[in-house]
Amino acid sequence: MTSAHSAGLPRLGSTTVPAHALANRRTPTETGIVHLGLGNFHRAHQAVHTAAALEHTEGPWGILGVASRSATVARALREQEMRYAVVEISPARTRITVPSVHTGALVAPEQPEELLDALAAPGTAVITMTVTEHGYTYSPRTHGLDLDSPAVRADLRGDAPPRTTIGQIVRGLQRRRRTHARPVTVLSCDNLVGNGAQTRRLVREFVEALPAAERDDLAPWLESAVTFPSSMVDRIVPATTAVYRDAVAGRLGVRDAIPVPAEPFSMWVMEDHFAAGRPRWEHGGALFTDDVEPYELLKLRLLNGTHSLIAYLGALDGRETIPDSIARPFIADAARRVLHDEYLPSLTVPGDIDLDAYVRQLFERWANTALGHRTQQVGSDGSVKLRQRVPDPALHHLGAGRMPHHLALTVAAYLCCLAPPPGFSPGPHATAMVDPARDTLAGIAERVPVSSEASYVEAVLESGLLGDGLTEYPDFAARVAGLMDVIVRYGPAAAAADALRAAETAPQPVR
Repeated sequence: MTSAHSAGLPRLGSTTVPAHALANRRTPTETGIVHLGLGNFHRAHQAVHTAAALEHTEGPWGILGVASRSATVARALREQEMRYAVVEISPARTRITVPSVHTGALVAPEQPEELLDALAAPGTAVITMTVTEHGYTYSPRTHGLDLDSPAVRADLRGDAPPRTTIGQIVRGLQRRRRTHARPVTVLSCDNLVGNGAQTRRLVREFVEALPAAERDDLAPWLESAVTFPSSMVDRIVPATTAVYRDAVAGRLGVRDAIPVPAEPFSMWVMEDHFAAGRPRWEHGGALFTDDVEPYELLKLRLLNGTHSLIAYLGALDGRETIPDSIARPFIADAARRVLHDEYLPSLTVPGDIDLDAYVRQLFERWANTALGHRTQQVGSDGSVKLRQRVPDPALHHLGAGRMPHHLALTVAAYLCCLAPPPGFSPGPHATAMVDPARDTLAGIAERVPVSSEASYVEAVLESGLLGDGLTEYPDFAARVAGLMDVIVRYGPAAAAADALRAAETAPQPVR
């Protein structure tokens, strides 16, 4: 991972980081937080907020980072004495800072006992996670823990170290209960509506599925000693490339194998329901509230939902990045329509949010050409993401007798990217998207040919991929199928024009 620009430079570390780049001068030596999911988002979001909080917080709030699978980042962190650069980039400026908040880095499959010991350690007050929506082993069929998952079943048997996030948390809490450690908070930082309540439910379902001898002493302790606050996180964080390694080498004069690119914008909203204290994250810009849900829905629908449509249309149009995509007038128009006419009427905007400024900022963020967020990255895992973003707003409109044409376009573009009809090539950026539902979609296509779009879409909806409610509206399935046909025959621009014409001839909600 060494580029030509950084060859021969000293490695980033505690003694080589330039003083002017330090994000925090108080470096923690003790661990108070164990974080599951050592990817770019955590290191550009929670870690950065924590670095700012450490300038105002006494106490052991260092973060032990735990990689779920890959050892690349954990090993690089160890080699760099827990230092890495955050490259905040926009067309106007580039700013590079080095947070110093991690006290260690584990790799879960390689160090399972160390992970469970850390979760059970008396000093651990908060367990946080960014494992993506897919990492919760949630079943859309049962709306709960996926008890059919081989990994979940193995974790329940307990004859090997736990592999799933929920299994790791429960086994860690079980060990914690046995050692009579103090109460602890489990804080989800993933894009799930009511992520705290969802995490609590999945943990409880795992515990209920354990043998009685293991369950009986753990369940009451969970009720009294573990809290699960909800949170909303927001920052666009692309993948690391040589461009960002070169930027660190050129500006800081050090070699960093794992810099994290990020947009300047960052937002974190949490319920202040912590069982054993927390850092003063408010000094890092975090907002605490009694009701996170309006902020979650605002972000999941206006930002994430619109982002998905941009990514799928852009990939189908041959666009590599989100800025390239939003620069296309037909994609920008589709984004505005789905945001204003279909997502916005389905939610309540928090009172402290300036909606016009928020929306204007969204389009500025998507147009950040310096960041170059890839359509492939945004479009991946769509089956899990769209389930959080599309069904409820679609049902909101369908229940009122309105067809949400641009939500239908979102689903149609997704299916054309992930399950293209025979003879149709969605392009390299769509082909590169990864999705846990690819096999499911392929299985449906074997039973119902994708070339028969109407029957195929009905089968997809009946599979529960987007929840259960949309199966009650065959007109929505027909609309998705019709837009798929337009994409295949004439391209994504024609499909966007079709959706726009249909929306303009129908009664529009009041903005």
